[in-house]
Amino acid sequence: MNSFALFFPHGLCLLSLISLLPVSALETDAPAPAATSEIEATTRLQIFLDRANFGPGKIDGRYGGFTEKALTLYRQSQGLPVLKAEDSDSASSKTTENARLPLPDLTDMNLTKISPVFIDYHVTEADLKTVGEVPSTIPEIAKLDWIPYASLSEALAEKFHSDLDFLRELNPDKLETLKVGDVIRVPNVEAFDVTAVKDMPLLDLMELSREDSEEPKEKESQADSTEPPPPAATDLAVKVDTSDSMLKLFEKGKLVAAYPVTIGSEQTQSPQGEWKIRGIARLPDFRYDRSFLKTGERGEKTYLIKPGPNNMVGVVWIALNKRGIGLHGTSEPDTIGRSTSHGCVRLANWDIVRLASKVRAGVKVSIH
Repeated sequence: MNSFALFFPHGLCLLSLISLLPVSALETDAPAPAATSEIEATTRLQIFLDRANFGPGKIDGRYGGFTEKALTLYRQSQGLPVLKAEDSDSASSKTTENARLPLPDLTDMNLTKISPVFIDYHVTEADLKTVGEVPSTIPEIAKLDWIPYASLSEALAEKFHSDLDFLRELNPDKLETLKVGDVIRVPNVEAFDVTAVKDMPLLDLMELSREDSEEPKEKESQADSTEPPPPAATDLAVKVDTSDSMLKLFEKGKLVAAYPVTIGSEQTQSPQGEWKIRGIARLPDFRYDRSFLKTGERGEKTYLIKPGPNNMVGVVWIALNKRGIGLHGTSEPDTIGRSTSHGCVRLANWDIVRLASKVRAGVKVSIH
């Protein structure tokens, strides 16, 4: 387990205070309804993009918003024609978040390899162990050794990269009474496992440690010598576009991945410019300073928030060479792209883990 509470000793990344209260859901035990062809087709596209590392945001069976952006970037990366607005009949900037727009013609993409679109998942004891009581106040949260999911429904929504309301649509009247052994219907994504983050491999096995204050610490390599060498830091580049809230990863100039992000507000903007990654912390602590969050001035009272999926900075922190600023996860994936952070760049936990596995210390990060 890593900590950047000591790495950033003054409390640091300006983050919005995110609610950690349990999410309410419906109760009873009715069977899941069959998805309409429209919902299934859109979900198939979202799963395809998600598996290709062009994140559509939360899987919700709706075309528009981040799904449209991810599709455009994926097509660009593959040398496919970029769809015009009239092709998709969409103008996502003018539609509501929950609008279901018609899909464009995607016959030049092999979406049929995503089959089945939905799978049955048996709730496990391991799922239950990720859940616990999350207090409503920061002083009480700071007493916990681990900040868990507040409910099984929250844990499973994140596990399958899904919008919680969409899981309710797939599993009407089931989510609040979930227990070990229950079967629910979920999108066929590569499941996010929060318990695996602590052992998540990094490209060059470099990470931030408690003792390091400036440079990341290089561990003894455990990589299989038969494996091809990972890309050098100079071969990789991260670009964060503040105009469309998308983070793009390039390898040797080629776009290879893209993820939705939340960026800083007008009051506490993400630092535009050219930066570098200094290191990566898995399961970070967070030093909460209410005064610093609200005013930018250090306060006398701070709280050390321990790791966990409901830690305000999520499960991974990618430090930049600007103290207190980084790319990180979140306890509230619903807020990605729909609210502002306070200086940092925030991704869903499942996306920050994937990004962290692809970058390394020294990689350039451009924020514009």
